[in-house]
Amino acid sequence: MRGQRDEAKNNPDSELREQLQSMESKVRKMRENRNSYREQGKAIAQKRNAVQEQYREHKKKLDLMKAELDAIHGERNLHKAKRDTIQAQLRELIGQAKGRRNEKGEKKSATAEFSHLMNEIKTLEDKFQTTSSSTKKEKETMERIKRMKRRVGELEPEVVKFEMVSVDLSNLDEAISTLKSEADDAHKMFVEALKRADEKWAEYKEGLDHRNFLKAEGDRHHLESVESHEKANNIHAKIEELMVDVNKAREQLNLAVEERKSWMSDHNNAVKAEMKTGAESDEVAESLVQSLLKDGELMFGGLGKSDTASSSRNNSSSKKKNMQRLGPIRRR
Repeated sequence: MRGQRDEAKNNPDSELREQLQSMESKVRKMRENRNSYREQGKAIAQKRNAVQEQYREHKKKLDLMKAELDAIHGERNLHKAKRDTIQAQLRELIGQAKGRRNEKGEKKSATAEFSHLMNEIKTLEDKFQTTSSSTKKEKETMERIKRMKRRVGELEPEVVKFEMVSVDLSNLDEAISTLKSEADDAHKMFVEALKRADEKWAEYKEGLDHRNFLKAEGDRHHLESVESHEKANNIHAKIEELMVDVNKAREQLNLAVEERKSWMSDHNNAVKAEMKTGAESDEVAESLVQSLLKDGELMFGGLGKSDTASSSRNNSSSKKKNMQRLGPIRRR
């Protein structure tokens, strides 16, 4: 206890200094933690940027794969449409070959009528060229052929619009055989395109899975980076709060030190002024000069004979009192 009292007496600001040192040590540790979180956040952000760059490059590859897949799908759809159209055309010709009509007994379709007229025209033209008949009969035959050809001209746009494969409608059996072959070829090409589309889709699906993985990794690194920076910011905010107390403690300590220095300086100046001799005092020197000019004699030390002994006793007594009152003076 006595040692603590002596230490407090020799260092009156020890408690404040210890408190300040404790706060400064805490601030240093907090700054280290803050800087550590910031460096961690930067490192994770670099990983995030690298993953995101991989994501962008991979996405470009996926876009090319998607374009190839769309092209294959387009080709597949064309083959499918061609097959379906040829099969519809084939069914129409098969129906004509069998002489079928619809349930309501309506006229034949444009293709059926077109095919029938073409056959009639060919038969009449062959007969007109190979047989002889009267002028009247020949004229009737020519008029009939003209009417049929006009009707063929009316039906032709409809027939051309419908048929996918150009066939000789005057020979239905051969036309049907040709359409069957064309339909089979279109179906084979459709199946082949469908197979290539499935293979490309499997490759594309694998690329999509990898794209999703890269995106998830980028998002994860981003969240970790943000979390580290948030922790660093929270610690920084606490450091700023604590620095307010640190600065206050520093200010108090500086004020106490300055006040103590000022007190010691004033005290020492006062003691020095009280202990000055006559030779050191300007006032005494001036008084001696005036005395010399007036009386014409001057005693050693500026004192008369009658004052020497009394002055010596008074000075000795005054010094003892000052030493007792002031005690030891320590400078820091």
